[in-house]
Amino acid sequence: MNTAELMIGLLSHVGVEYIFGVPGGAIEDLNTAIHHNGKGVRPIVTKHEAGAAFMADGYARVSRRLGVCCATAGPGASNLITGLASSHADQIPVLALTGQVATSVFGKGAIQESGSEGVNITNIFRNFTKYSGMLITEDRAQYMLQKAIRLAMSGPTGPTHLNLPTDIMKREVEQQQLCSLKMEGRLFDEESVKRAAEYLVAARRPVVIAGWGVVLSRAANELLELAQILQVPVATSPKAKGVFPESHPLSLGVLGFAGSPAAKEYIIDNEVDVVLGVGTSFSEMMTSGWDDRIHPTEHLIHIDIDPGKIGRNYCVSVGLVGDARVNLKELCKAIVEERSQQYSSVQGNSVMEGIAVLRRKHQDIPEDFSSRENLYHPQKLVLDVQRAFPADTVYFADIGTSMAWAIRHMTIDRPYCFYVSLGFGSMGYAVAAPVGAKLAVPERPVVAMVGDGSFLMNGFEVATAVDNDIPVIWVVFNNAMLGMVHHGRRLFKTPIPDGLPPRFKRVDFVRIAEGLGARGVRLDGTNPLTPELAADILAEGRPTVLDVWIDDEVVPPIHSRIATVDKHFG
Repeated sequence: MNTAELMIGLLSHVGVEYIFGVPGGAIEDLNTAIHHNGKGVRPIVTKHEAGAAFMADGYARVSRRLGVCCATAGPGASNLITGLASSHADQIPVLALTGQVATSVFGKGAIQESGSEGVNITNIFRNFTKYSGMLITEDRAQYMLQKAIRLAMSGPTGPTHLNLPTDIMKREVEQQQLCSLKMEGRLFDEESVKRAAEYLVAARRPVVIAGWGVVLSRAANELLELAQILQVPVATSPKAKGVFPESHPLSLGVLGFAGSPAAKEYIIDNEVDVVLGVGTSFSEMMTSGWDDRIHPTEHLIHIDIDPGKIGRNYCVSVGLVGDARVNLKELCKAIVEERSQQYSSVQGNSVMEGIAVLRRKHQDIPEDFSSRENLYHPQKLVLDVQRAFPADTVYFADIGTSMAWAIRHMTIDRPYCFYVSLGFGSMGYAVAAPVGAKLAVPERPVVAMVGDGSFLMNGFEVATAVDNDIPVIWVVFNNAMLGMVHHGRRLFKTPIPDGLPPRFKRVDFVRIAEGLGARGVRLDGTNPLTPELAADILAEGRPTVLDVWIDDEVVPPIHSRIATVDKHFG
């Protein structure tokens, strides 16, 4: 076999089902190898390389398996950058394979050359991957591919990259013995876990803040167990929304951007003595700009697989380096052993009663959802989306006001079914990523809530879904503007003028959807989303775009973000 066939064969052997990408001259050897591989790896040809990276991310994010994307040399490779940077920020295991001109013409100015003497694409990718290397000999191809897979899948997980010169890919090579590619770093420090348990048991007003690391380690059950053992309130970061059931009596909801007023009052407005942060970096979006009041009066206990994040933004009493699931398991055991005889369910009941009172206090007052000119109220839209689609639906929300409305007003009780790419904050992510996600969970509905600005960036990936019969549903918040920019400018202490105007002419996304081969449906205040329409869409099983004309004057719940920008960046 040649090097390209070796690589595709190895990917197939480790369980890779899909490779997302755009073909081109410098990766024709990969194309040929995929063809010869038969049904081993299915190619999904996207309309843009950014879409390929986002789809690989969406597949990996939902399935917890390796996502793979590919692109040709030069601009094909550079178009992957935003997608891989998003995966890097959110620790998603994605392998990127990029083409390269033959080593024999390096430095001669070959078209799309990005080798060591041209645009050094390998070095560029090192800034946002765990590993980026170029094949320089066929004899190291298997080692380098195995290394890239192993590093992508080992904690902290993240993207890796291999650059593949065409002459190396054509050379014959023999497959060597396959190595184990799975490395589980599920370690914990027994003494530190015991000390953390002591602080938690002795706490008078503790709280747990669960972050994205709980989702990555699939530790929702362990988090729930700990909360119930201690009867301690739990808040989540925006990105971890739903990892703790939001209808649970101990749930405070989301803390931070577009979050729950109950979480803010319990944690920030009133002092807590012990905080357990699990898998959270205490980022800007969760802490409302690193509010000092989040730090407890006594002890901050911080669990994270990345030691660089522990103590980065707040001083800790106990730092537990390691996987969230393992550390939560051990912490539960230590708490049961440590808990004093005086601790009883009466205290637990009083905690739940206090949370119930707090949540009732901040319960959203039922609004009159009537809007101007029969436009859809965006809060009503996200409520209708959740009412219309089944309980096992997987939701994606794009960067922008659609994300803010969803975080604030949807109630997510099932873990691992609500995704926002808040690490890097790429607009257009939730247009393409759900296509990969649907391949990961074909039996479940996948619904993406996106702004019209985001949809205009990557909307042609609807054609990718059509080409491959992948029935994703996009709900487009059509308000003819970049809503975060428009409303944000007006919420600043000193309003910002529209030098770069955020408004544009309203686009007919129904006609665009139909032109791409998908189903298009127009919705507004007089023609709302209903369970009957949702059932009809699911039964038809086609990619569908809901073009929802929303009221552009309704202010989204982005005030905490604006306050942060005013404070730190104004």
